[in-house]
Amino acid sequence: MANTILVGAQWGDEGKGKIIDVLTEQADVVVRTQGGNNAGHTVFIGKQKYVLHLIPSGILRKSKTCVIGNGVVIDPVSLVEEIDGLEKMNVKVNGNLFISETAHLVFPYHRELDAQREILKGKNKIGTTKRGIGPAYGDKAARTGLRVIDLVNPARFEVLLKQKIKENNEVLKAFGAKPISFAKVLEAYRKAGDRLKPFVTNTVVLLDKSIRRGDDILFEGAQGTFLDIDHGTYPFVTSSNTTAGGACTGSGVAPNRMDRVVGVMKAYTTRVGEGPLPTENAEIADLLHGMGREFGATTGRARRCGWFDSVATRHATMVNGIDELAVTNVDGLDTVETIRVCIGYKIGSTRYDYIPNEIEALAKCTPVYAEFPGWLTPTHEIRDWKKMPAKAKTYLKALAELTGAKLAIASTGPAREQTMFL
Repeated sequence: MANTILVGAQWGDEGKGKIIDVLTEQADVVVRTQGGNNAGHTVFIGKQKYVLHLIPSGILRKSKTCVIGNGVVIDPVSLVEEIDGLEKMNVKVNGNLFISETAHLVFPYHRELDAQREILKGKNKIGTTKRGIGPAYGDKAARTGLRVIDLVNPARFEVLLKQKIKENNEVLKAFGAKPISFAKVLEAYRKAGDRLKPFVTNTVVLLDKSIRRGDDILFEGAQGTFLDIDHGTYPFVTSSNTTAGGACTGSGVAPNRMDRVVGVMKAYTTRVGEGPLPTENAEIADLLHGMGREFGATTGRARRCGWFDSVATRHATMVNGIDELAVTNVDGLDTVETIRVCIGYKIGSTRYDYIPNEIEALAKCTPVYAEFPGWLTPTHEIRDWKKMPAKAKTYLKALAELTGAKLAIASTGPAREQTMFL
């Protein structure tokens, strides 16, 4: 498989967890490189459902090495809960999971600040998960954050934490919020630190040794291209680099060690949270929600849904260098008679073939649509590309051509076996 970066080519929730799980069969190491427990990857193995937030999906395969890289922000209490939950489900974690000692930590004051800032924004809120991810990355950029290497050093951690809580309680006081208890946080985080210490290492060195051995590495992205802090629909974005470049900075693996980029996208478009979604459509949203689909793995929120947006996916191909596409949730369109695909935007008489950087302009964009006939045939039991309905093949090939990358995988459901390699 070589070294592969996997990214979301839309607004996140593209079904990356399932594709990662499938590709992990060919990998030796799986690395999570950015984001925090605001993201969720859902994987079905048989009838068992696994929802992962910080731990790479590769953990579900016994012989794989899994790494949480330096670019991730970690809530250690939540991570311990995730580890314990997996072990109760007989998933082997000890010996398979390694945590970067330089990854930054998320604290209760980050979560409270996140919530208070959303309240202050009112109708202009971003729609965050309120997991404290933005404020934690803010501390990292301001060079005031605490890291895993501090957490596993009890004496240093206590001193640093005391100062951080004192500072942040002053900020929370200005919001009218309750102060954070130093004693309670110290107790909970020291306990988590003790539990996590055996997993902590210099993951940059670990990955370098892996590369020199000739291991195949899969870099697991969280969220999607248009939630990228630099290349997304700012300010309605996350606080990390969700694009392919983030795999290098978030792991310490150099760009020239990467071999290919796989972009995951749904056969339609969704997003969670606020911000423009040009192809948003109530009819397709009602259809998908009625099927029990498109609810967030982390928050349970109903996702906003729309027709496939090839303007967005072309942009994703450009900024990520996507070589191959994995299209998921094809079966979600099985009952749609006429399927629409956005091939351009218009504002008045002005045509756009790219996403405008000005958020107000994007909000005014009207989609220009092409139409494709639906296949009106169930696809969820199809395992062979040759047996796919001709109209479904035509549609998927058109998405790849409009996006500008090679169609490599088609997925017709959440299970491993509901995957076709072209």
